[in-house]
Amino acid sequence: MAGSRTRSPYHRCPDGVGSLSRGSARRHPPAARRQPRPPARTPADHDPRDFVVLSRALDLMVLSRALFDAPDEDEILRLAMDHIAAAGPYRAEAGYLKKDDDLVPSPRNGQTHALAMGRRVRELAGQDGPVTVPGRPWGRALGLRGLEGLHGYLVVTSRSRPSEAERFLLATIVRHTAAALSVAFAHRHQREDALELHRLRDERTSLQRQLISVVAELGYQRAVHALMADVAASSGGEEAITRALHRLTGLPALVEDRFGRLRSWTGPSRPDPYPEPDPVRQDEMLHAVARQAGPVRIKDRLLTLVRPHGEILGVLALVDARDEADEHTVLALEHAAASLAPELTHLRDLAEVELRLHRELVDDLLAGTDEASAYARSEALGHDLHRSHYIVVVQWPNRTADDSFAQTVGRAAAGVGMRSLLTRRSDHVVLVADDRPHARALYEALARETGTRSGTIGVSAPCGSLTDIPHHYQEAQRALEVRRHSRERYGTMFFDELGLYRILGPGNGYRELETFVHEWLGQLIDYDSRHHAAMVETLARYFDCGGNYDETAESLAIHRSTLRYRLQRIRDISGNDLANVEDRLNLQVATRVWKIVLGGPG
Repeated sequence: MAGSRTRSPYHRCPDGVGSLSRGSARRHPPAARRQPRPPARTPADHDPRDFVVLSRALDLMVLSRALFDAPDEDEILRLAMDHIAAAGPYRAEAGYLKKDDDLVPSPRNGQTHALAMGRRVRELAGQDGPVTVPGRPWGRALGLRGLEGLHGYLVVTSRSRPSEAERFLLATIVRHTAAALSVAFAHRHQREDALELHRLRDERTSLQRQLISVVAELGYQRAVHALMADVAASSGGEEAITRALHRLTGLPALVEDRFGRLRSWTGPSRPDPYPEPDPVRQDEMLHAVARQAGPVRIKDRLLTLVRPHGEILGVLALVDARDEADEHTVLALEHAAASLAPELTHLRDLAEVELRLHRELVDDLLAGTDEASAYARSEALGHDLHRSHYIVVVQWPNRTADDSFAQTVGRAAAGVGMRSLLTRRSDHVVLVADDRPHARALYEALARETGTRSGTIGVSAPCGSLTDIPHHYQEAQRALEVRRHSRERYGTMFFDELGLYRILGPGNGYRELETFVHEWLGQLIDYDSRHHAAMVETLARYFDCGGNYDETAESLAIHRSTLRYRLQRIRDISGNDLANVEDRLNLQVATRVWKIVLGGPG
């Protein structure tokens, strides 16, 4: 009846949605006042709405299981939004999940009132509250809360004001959804924690391995450094460094100078003879390696340049035909190169000092100097000036006569066994050698060193006195000039082989003529002086008469047979063949100079 309402088994929750009341069960009156039990109700006596509520409760049980079986939070929110209508005259307008301190809308949200709803749920700051949707008289934003805090929101509207039972069902869906989200969040956090733990374990394992590797690497580096420090302290030179490098790597180790010539080799399979380097290819290789950082592999060799302060002093290499080199091999090679650099720098400095001392001494010898001082200085340099010497002038038109070329000439001369002192001039290098150079050895060595055969060498006659060195320097220059202007302009020319060309050039005076005559007629002149003979006069008359025996014999007032005897003696004494065109020419010129310029006998 309207005046006496029966108390509902539900009461309002603070959020306005109905929920069960723990004290809502009707109390039984005392036994004395207990009334007789009314007869049992038949199905026909039930209100049809009770069946609707029961059906919705069953649907809620199925939904609850589905919520807790859902794989993730998005699926839970989707199921809740899809089943809101099962709790009453409801419609899920929107759903939100809290991610990274922000409320992220569900993809199922409508677009009509999305901005307004988004602002509204953020204004509620985790609390429940009303929402307004046109055409829907009732609307609430219901927080999905768990023990961890807010998980999200469900925005629900109704086409009519919901009953107590419908509110109860809605509140139950909200609680189950929140509980399922709590479980899903917990599972996700567990998975994330497990993944993070696994990642941290993997990272720890990797760091441990790296630490072990670093410790081993540092140990190897210390061993390499200690070994190379011992080598440097022992002053063992290049041989000690290649031995240490071979010991560390097990590979053949070698040192070459910057021109590709072997200086040291330790290990098996050393080529014998060592191949002659190609200067052009060597320069190309050096430039290619210099452009790279660290050791470079070229064919079967792993090599690095020794270049302190950017200047290439040599090449340190390992022969690695099987490509076995690893990072430890590279480390050992780099440390060995660092130890070799001071050694090669020291040798370079010594070579420069020695070259400077050589130059100063030779410059003084070419200009004329005190013999006692020259002998003392040469002895300090380990060179014996008391012996007969030859002056050698070297000119290579495509090479500037600088210190580098001077060192190249000195190296080539030493390579062919020449003991010499050296200096340089504006366009040529000068050697003072203690023995007659080989006709081709020095030229061939320089051709290999420079990579070109376009060079000329002039060699003086033997010099027995230091005071004669300036004159013999001119002889060497004369020989070089004659060769440069001849048909075969490149090669070696000896002054004592110039013949008539010795006196045809400019600047040649009486002394040169006297020397020429003495070279070709000296033995005959000495013979005449000792035996009061006339061999030179006989030879001169013979040439004056054009080689005619009768005219020559008549001019000398001797018999023809006597002339034949004298000519044969001239051949025997002088060692020259009158039938040889060149000997005949030089002898004829010498007799003319003897008679006209030098005044003949006496």
